[in-house]
Amino acid sequence: MTAIDPRCDLAALPATAAMQAWLERAVIGLNLCPFAKAVHATGRIRWVESTATDEETLLADLVAELHRLARSEAARIETTVLMHPQALADFEAYNQFLAIADAALVHLGLEGTIQVASFHPQYRFEGSAAGDVTNCTNRAPYPALHLLREASVDAAVAAFPDAASIYRRNLRTMRRLDWEGWLALWIRR
Repeated sequence: MTAIDPRCDLAALPATAAMQAWLERAVIGLNLCPFAKAVHATGRIRWVESTATDEETLLADLVAELHRLARSEAARIETTVLMHPQALADFEAYNQFLAIADAALVHLGLEGTIQVASFHPQYRFEGSAAGDVTNCTNRAPYPALHLLREASVDAAVAAFPDAASIYRRNLRTMRRLDWEGWLALWIRR
């Protein structure tokens, strides 16, 4: 999905519902992240839809959510998905904003406490072709910043026998699925 195709059944959904469906079908359904299912099932994901249309407003929303996550107990909010459907639709601009997000972590003294993972409808790994299906491991219906507690990531990695293999396994999954299988997850029949 390079954008929400009008044939896609997610196109009719509000951003939060579309992102939750993406999480269930792709991230959990394809087991792209073996840690997502438990957090989703226990309702410890905070879903926030920013109304930002520019970087400055999005940064303010990001800072507010970083503060909220840092102050919250993991038993209540384990992670936050900050969607921004009206800001940074261009992947290159989004990718450049990630440096600003990382600088915000440093400025707030949260580096090493929280990390930011990135998802975008046009996501493209460095060195990969735009049409490479493996980019879909990080493609979501809307641009989003996923705020993760470092302690939770460390605990999840320690509990997973070979966490380093997840990336390689995801590449194999996407290649086996190919574009036809990926699109079948989203296109209405």
